[in-house]
Amino acid sequence: MAIFNLNINGKKHQVDVDPTTPILWVLRDELDLMGTKYGCGIAQCGACTIHLDGNAVRSCQLPVSAVEDKAITTIEGLSENGDHPVQKAWLEVDVAQCGYCQAGQIMSAVALLKRNPNPSDKEIEAAMNGNICRCGTYVRIKKAIKMAAANS
Repeated sequence: MAIFNLNINGKKHQVDVDPTTPILWVLRDELDLMGTKYGCGIAQCGACTIHLDGNAVRSCQLPVSAVEDKAITTIEGLSENGDHPVQKAWLEVDVAQCGYCQAGQIMSAVALLKRNPNPSDKEIEAAMNGNICRCGTYVRIKKAIKMAAANS
């Protein structure tokens, strides 16, 4: 066990965990931030996507020891009221069905729009590749990203 000082959603947190513990489990089990989901456990599905210094990363395979001095943003940290432009577009387009993958999808979309505020269809597809939606809402996801880009 070791003590880690973390910056999550703009707040300081101190946790005492094994250094190899994936940040996903620190978020969920130690800090009760349940928005980031566990999907495949091998960083392939995207359900566990968070931002690390503004970049979309998979949290299920990222050890807490690798993130101590970086800014972490979870879905809970995007906005207090769910009014981030991407979240609003998600609701407007009615993207979610089961909703399980949506936090990871949204976090990937936000990172994309931060890098590229007006992405083409191909750029959206490339950036979102690897974020798996069991319900197949990919067309609505793309539509929501384009809407968020237009409204930002």
